[in-house]
Amino acid sequence: MKVTPLHEIMQRWWIVQEELIPGLGSELECLTPPLEKLIHVLEWVRIEEWAKGTWCGIGRRPHDRGALANAWVAKVVLKLETTTALIERLQVDRALRRICGFPRWKKLPNEATFSRAGAEFARSQLAARVHEAVVKEALGESLIGHISRDGTAIEAREKPQTKRAEAKLPEPAAPRRRGRPKKGEARVPEPTRLERQVKQSLSAMVAEWPTACDRGTKCNAQGYKVSWNGYKLHLDTTDCGVPVSALLTSASVHDSQVAIPLAAMTANRVTNGYDLMDAAYCSDVIRTHSRDLGHVPLIDHHPRGGEKIPFAPHEEARYRERTAAERANARLKDEFGGRHIWVRGAGKVMSHLMFGVLVLSVDQLMRLVH
Repeated sequence: MKVTPLHEIMQRWWIVQEELIPGLGSELECLTPPLEKLIHVLEWVRIEEWAKGTWCGIGRRPHDRGALANAWVAKVVLKLETTTALIERLQVDRALRRICGFPRWKKLPNEATFSRAGAEFARSQLAARVHEAVVKEALGESLIGHISRDGTAIEAREKPQTKRAEAKLPEPAAPRRRGRPKKGEARVPEPTRLERQVKQSLSAMVAEWPTACDRGTKCNAQGYKVSWNGYKLHLDTTDCGVPVSALLTSASVHDSQVAIPLAAMTANRVTNGYDLMDAAYCSDVIRTHSRDLGHVPLIDHHPRGGEKIPFAPHEEARYRERTAAERANARLKDEFGGRHIWVRGAGKVMSHLMFGVLVLSVDQLMRLVH
């Protein structure tokens, strides 16, 4: 597996150490373990190289977007729930300011500047682009055994839409007549969303489903139905717990509607052998698409009122690896900010979650190194 060598990871460590404690050499007492972890994460992602601002020489020079991007990563690593808490920590922690790259002689940006920078990162999909680069660099040349696919509920502090968002479907060629067909009349059934997705590009598939905040219901890991207001995050996770692809939809979108786009994204980033999915993805279209990609689909059978078809013994042993998806969902919510959504709108919510997915991916990759 291709990973960043340790001597390159330590580059930022030695530079920051000399700036923080000049003359003390190898003394590390001023850095807490969370700050040490932040240094390693920033060295992995190098997000400041992706967040270079533009200034044409007219007007006030904007704040360094690289330092602000590092601060958003630090917010996830240090488990700070709000931007206000991040600014307060930066004001009292000189080491954190230097690690993020804020100059000593300049005043910290205010909360409005942080918010504007966060909106810019959301529009440019900064965290998603950096995550894709990290995954391709670390796992792009490796063979992944299993990809576990699952969706998880994301609660948001928004009022759900009372009426479902407008359907983004192609215009029909002719209006469909209501009622039963006449004798001898043959009506061509409209293709389902899954059947359309097989022939669509990834951008067309993503543009079709709704992303507005609404109300969703699904069965949790224990088999109980839960309902929430907000969104649904769909993840593809490797055996080692690294999220490879992520997509955000409205809470009411069924998991199976995102299986084909996720598979297309994952196939463009890594090479895997098996696709593991629960009974929500039980569909012949999804199975066929997985085989067309050269994968072996292992999807739990949904009886739908009939007789359930069990796995073969060797398939059941492989299907147990799907717990990697549940562990990734739990870690994202418990450790990387997935439960604390203080922004509104699908774009900003996705950006907030992708910073968590990015740090989660790097954390799992660092565990493989050590």
